[in-house]
Amino acid sequence: MFDYLIVGAGFAGSVLAERLARGSDKKVLICDRRPHVGGNAYDHYNEAGILVHKYGPHIFHTNSREVFEYLSRFTEWRSYQHRVMAHVDGQLVPIPINLDTINKLYGLSLTSFQLEEFFRSVAEPVEQVRTSEDVVVSRVGRELYEKFFRNYTRKQWGLDPSELDASVTSRVPTRTNRDARYFTDTYQAMPLNGFTRMFENMLDHPNIKVLLNCDYQEIERDVPFREMIYTGPVDSFFDYRYGKLPYRSLEFKHETHDREQFQSAPVVNYPNEHLYTRVTEFKYLTGQEHSKTSIVYEFPRDEGDPYYPVPRKENGELYAKYKALADSTPEVHFVGRLATYRYYNMDQIVAQALTTYAKIRGERRALAVVAQTQYRSNGHGHGNSNGTGRLAPSSGLAVTNP
Repeated sequence: MFDYLIVGAGFAGSVLAERLARGSDKKVLICDRRPHVGGNAYDHYNEAGILVHKYGPHIFHTNSREVFEYLSRFTEWRSYQHRVMAHVDGQLVPIPINLDTINKLYGLSLTSFQLEEFFRSVAEPVEQVRTSEDVVVSRVGRELYEKFFRNYTRKQWGLDPSELDASVTSRVPTRTNRDARYFTDTYQAMPLNGFTRMFENMLDHPNIKVLLNCDYQEIERDVPFREMIYTGPVDSFFDYRYGKLPYRSLEFKHETHDREQFQSAPVVNYPNEHLYTRVTEFKYLTGQEHSKTSIVYEFPRDEGDPYYPVPRKENGELYAKYKALADSTPEVHFVGRLATYRYYNMDQIVAQALTTYAKIRGERRALAVVAQTQYRSNGHGHGNSNGTGRLAPSSGLAVTNP
């Protein structure tokens, strides 16, 4: 008899498995349809011996000391400050847009104060901000919207920004200083030996049994357990009773090149040309030294593994129906991105899992990071983090000077 059957070995499932086993001496069976643990954060050494992220780049960052200290039980860290460039008008410029972006793009020498005035001069008044397009043009104007956001968003989501909720383009800041870091969180680091090793350490407990290449529906009637923790798609759990929840997916094209460096930044976004949205070079992320280098191209798709919930009003209304079903199923705990139809960063998923564990134990506690909005500044036209925290597919901005 297992105390818990946990469906999914990504962040949500693995954190809860570890806490229940080590923190409450519960017997846990965790299963996953994939042949590995770690969910979308899974990394591995390819044929050339280079550590790559199979499902696109995952960059850990958080302002939660509790989340960082919890994960530090299972990994040492490599300090890493993520940076992204965008290929616009034949030039590589920093993204999020900052002082250097504008000066290089237009051949100017503005100061921070002058850049604030520049943004005000090009911004278009919008009476009521409803869509992603409204967000951008009301802050930085039509031209920057066209250069950086419109086509990227159309590639990423398969929809024009005018068809998407304002949340999509409210995530990535536009700065008036020269801060080129993609994130400004207190804790920014990469697991020293990779994400997969961190998950393996997390699940290394005699009370935890891991089944891979296993669909939970194949075993749930044969394996005795008391409660279930479900981290898969909520619509699938209820046999698509109200129809499928829309997601955007990704196709990845991995390449290894016989040279030490492929590009001048960890990630280069391509808003306007090519069918892919960005190219990631993994050695920047991992710090690995190798005579060759590996990269990945990302192609957004309608079909495939679910990565990004599509933020439209009608989709939220559809999810509300499934949430009502989930709330009326007390013997199952629905946790994580797919089970709650939200894009979470890795730290948000960890926080949600820790909060769920506290509730299971009867404690009244919630981490502040979970209470943050669904679409926090977490992507550069990317996560996540995929629900396991990949970098999110934003196109957005909020004018700040951190």
